[in-house]
Amino acid sequence: MPCWTPLLTRHTSLPKHINFSIMPFIPHSEENIADMLAAIGAKDIDALFDEIPAELKAGKLTKVPAGISEMEINRLMMERAEADGRYLNFLGAGAYEHHIPSAVWQITTRGEFYSAYTPYQAEASQGTLQLIYEYQTMMTRLTGLDVSNASLYDGGSGLAEAVLMAVRANKSGARKVLMPKTVHPLYRAACRDIVKNQKIELVELDYHPATGCTKLPQNAEGCAALVIPQPNFFGMLEDVDGMTDWAHANNLLAIALVNPTTLAVLKAPGKWGNAGADIAVGEGQPLGAPLSSGGPYYGFMCCKQEFVRQMPGRIVGRTVDLDGKPGFALTLQAREQHIRRSKATSNICTNQGLVVTASTIYMSLLGPEGLGRVARASHANTVSLVGKLVKAGAEKVFNGAYFHEAVIRTSVENSKVLRSLVGQGIVGGYDLSKDYPELGNAILVCATETKTETDLDKYAQQLGRIVSKLSEPPPCARK
Repeated sequence: MPCWTPLLTRHTSLPKHINFSIMPFIPHSEENIADMLAAIGAKDIDALFDEIPAELKAGKLTKVPAGISEMEINRLMMERAEADGRYLNFLGAGAYEHHIPSAVWQITTRGEFYSAYTPYQAEASQGTLQLIYEYQTMMTRLTGLDVSNASLYDGGSGLAEAVLMAVRANKSGARKVLMPKTVHPLYRAACRDIVKNQKIELVELDYHPATGCTKLPQNAEGCAALVIPQPNFFGMLEDVDGMTDWAHANNLLAIALVNPTTLAVLKAPGKWGNAGADIAVGEGQPLGAPLSSGGPYYGFMCCKQEFVRQMPGRIVGRTVDLDGKPGFALTLQAREQHIRRSKATSNICTNQGLVVTASTIYMSLLGPEGLGRVARASHANTVSLVGKLVKAGAEKVFNGAYFHEAVIRTSVENSKVLRSLVGQGIVGGYDLSKDYPELGNAILVCATETKTETDLDKYAQQLGRIVSKLSEPPPCARK
């Protein structure tokens, strides 16, 4: 199977003689529209919607602003971007600022990809199908599992789909899933909202206060699966081998919740323990998607071959036609639009094709070695940052190994510290006090390969100054 192959010019759905640089999107002309209406015997476009009662029609759109020129649009968007400001970003918590080579989105936003829809007509979508196939190949190489789907909406809803999948695949009939508190709070909330109406219970597992890693229960009676975050929300590395073997010893499926960047240097989920995790899921944003104020991102999912029939979404496969020529096709679509509803695994109705395109190009350009450099640089920067922050007066909360996030604590209320850092042009991290009040003034900090030693020094210096100033007693108390 091809892997890490540059996709800079390939698009097999197009004839060889077509020049990629002259493929504009051409809308229907008035003549085209008139011909189509005449062919179906309709007077005008409104006649196509005559069954809709008049009182349900919106009428004229009076609040849509007047059109503006391209130059005016550029100026407006630049003003809005500048209003956000430019900050040194040490915030991770599920979305990470990595360097994205400029070629990634230059290629992704070409018309062949940018305006392409879900590949229903395989004969017209060979380039898109090939790209998804290569994406799936790369994800199985990263996770060490047999099969990848074409993607999900995001990491949180992807985790919910993995829980539903595990409950279906576990033949015991159990409807409980063990969910560590070290899983992202928003992922837990999304998962709970999606599975609760299917009578599936998420049983929360606490963490060790010294290590920030998950405590396993005494037994797993009535449970179908265990979620294993690696790294967990605190950035700490869990004992994935021990947790996977414990899950299998208790007849549970092991669901790996992973950051894909870490898989360039950490053990793949398919290699965890004696038998490997059964399902791997996570957020694909670190692989070439910008932060973009929160999206669009996408979720990825891989699994062992034996569970492929329970996998939601779609899978692209490689085959040959009657003439022996290679081609690509949608080989599995286990959703209700394609099979009987009673046999459908989910209502996932599309894949996040455009962002997956960016990830495939990103992984193609970097390759295994480049991804490894990103992961190692991110880890080294975070270790350096934590050391500097501790010297500046912060406290490292947990003991043990971590990847590119860690939890620190100061003597000052988080909101005051983080607000003061923003005033100095620094986004200082994620406030954990609301989700984990037992940790006190704890902040989750992150550093990726984008940070320099000067950046780390600036954060440490400003944090030390702010904490020292805010810790001083008021003048009246000093008297």
